[in-house]
Amino acid sequence: MRDPDRLPDRWRPEPGAFAMRHMRVWTYLLAIEHTGSIRQAAERLNIAPSALQRRLRDVEQDLGFDLFERSAAGVRPSAAGEIFLGWVHRQCADLDRSRQQMEALRGLRRGHVRIAASQAVACDLLPREITAFQARYPLISFECPLVGHDAAAERLMDGTADLVLAFGLAPRPEVLPLLSIGQRLCAVMARDHPLAGRAPLRLRDCTAHPLALPTTDYGARRILDAWAARRGTPLDLALESDSFELLRHYVRNARAVTFQIEIGALPSGAAEGLVAIPVDDRDLAHGPLVLAQLRGRALPVAAAAFAEHLARALDGRRTTPMLDDTGA
Repeated sequence: MRDPDRLPDRWRPEPGAFAMRHMRVWTYLLAIEHTGSIRQAAERLNIAPSALQRRLRDVEQDLGFDLFERSAAGVRPSAAGEIFLGWVHRQCADLDRSRQQMEALRGLRRGHVRIAASQAVACDLLPREITAFQARYPLISFECPLVGHDAAAERLMDGTADLVLAFGLAPRPEVLPLLSIGQRLCAVMARDHPLAGRAPLRLRDCTAHPLALPTTDYGARRILDAWAARRGTPLDLALESDSFELLRHYVRNARAVTFQIEIGALPSGAAEGLVAIPVDDRDLAHGPLVLAQLRGRALPVAAAAFAEHLARALDGRRTTPMLDDTGA
C-alpha cells in the first residue's frame, strides 16, 4: 500500500486548481489509487469517506465497470481501472504541460517563431505586426519564408513552419484554421492607365489589356485561371513572376494590369504612381486569407503567443466568419 503522506502535490486540491467537475473527479480517483485506501484518500482530500465513496460509485456506474477491487487490506485497481486510470494519468500530464505553457506566457522572454506567409502580407501587415510583437517581447526572433499556399501547407506538415498566413489556403484535414478573413482581388495599374478611373472593374475589362500575373502557386492566379476557364478563354500574359514587387514595378512602367488581394494591394511605400481598384463581386474574384497551424500539434509558447497577437490584429479586418475546425 502506498504511503498517503507522499501523495503528489498536484493530486491535492488547491483553491481554484480544478475548476471543472471532471478534473476534480480525476483527483479523487488518483488519490484512491495512490493510497490504496478510500478512507486514507478521503483524509488527504479533506472530504468524508462516504462522499468519496459516492463519487467513486457514480463514476463506476457511468463507465459500467468497477474501477477498484475491494478487500480487507484496502483497494487496488481492477483490470478496467488500470485502463481508465492510465487514461487519467495521460490527461493530467497533458494538463500539466498546458499549465506550464500558460504560465510561460506570463513571462515570455525568448523564443523563435516560424511563419510561412503569402507575399501579399510581406510588405506591410506582417512586418508591422512582428515589430509590434517584438516591442513587447524583444528577444523573440522570427523566420518568415514567402511561399504559395500549397508550399505553406507543406511546411506545416513537414515541421518547418509553426504557422501559415496564406491567401486561398485550401482545406486539408492536417491543417487547422485559426482565423479567416475574406479578401477581394484588386486590379493594380499605373495612375494614368485607361482603366484607372473606373470602380469597380470587371475582369473582362482588365483582360483586354496586357496582364502581369503571379505564378500558379498563388491564390490570386488560381482565381483568375478559374474565371478564364469558365469563360473558355485563356489569359494572355505579358509577364509572369513569383515576385509581387516585380509585378508592381512592371505595371507602374507599362500599360499592364496585375492583381493583388486588398490587404497587400498597395503596401506602404509602394503606392507611388499606382492605383488599386476592387474587382466587381459578380466575377467571384475573392477568397480567404487564412491563419493556420498543424492540427493536433501543441505550438511552442512563442508561436502560440504570436498567433493570438496576429489573430487580434486581423480580427478587425474580418469579413467572413471564423472557420470551424473542419476547415469548412
